[in-house]
Amino acid sequence: MDNELNGSELGTKEFWESSYNREIRNYKSHGDVGEIWFDESAQWRTIDWLLEKEKIDKEASRVLDLGCGNGMFLVGLASEGFNGDLTGVDYSPKAVELAQNIAEDKKMSITYKVADLTQPQDELGHFDVVHDKGTYDAVSLCPDNAKEKRALYLATVEKLLRTADSLFVITSCNWTEDELEKSFAEKFVKYYTIPTPTFRFGGKVGNVVTSIVFKRRKE
Repeated sequence: MDNELNGSELGTKEFWESSYNREIRNYKSHGDVGEIWFDESAQWRTIDWLLEKEKIDKEASRVLDLGCGNGMFLVGLASEGFNGDLTGVDYSPKAVELAQNIAEDKKMSITYKVADLTQPQDELGHFDVVHDKGTYDAVSLCPDNAKEKRALYLATVEKLLRTADSLFVITSCNWTEDELEKSFAEKFVKYYTIPTPTFRFGGKVGNVVTSIVFKRRKE
């Protein structure tokens, strides 16, 4: 990718540890699950597409949420009757702690683990659906070697997909559809674009966020 984003605290583990530490306190005090990245509508567009359009197997599919945060994406899937294997990972231990607390209180069987996705994650296994809502964005905002870390992240994602027909679903607010396709071209091919809200400015139409489904490129 030719253009790089400016580094930001949003790309640092310290920022997320502090944020989720605060959200844990709020959850314990008020039952507030905290911020849902890109708001609930982005989350539910993906859930609805997976269950209603793609009709993934609710009983047998394995789903991995990358950078799970408070875990509400997986909670949403479980609330819609998904009984397969649900796993969420985040490099922030505080995020994992919050997600575990929420799932336990809701009596939902969801596994959460601490994992740095810019490192190999062979122990996680393989999945039918790998989901990213804002995590690639956060990696892209890392103040230190963001380009290299994006490449490492994508190498990890590629290995987490069970088969060439497994789905990599990504929602981004920092990269356009064309930019993501170009950046992922060596490893993934576009399978579907999930419609998202549009806006018009200066005679041009754009998207507030981009949601795309990729599959692993066949050898």
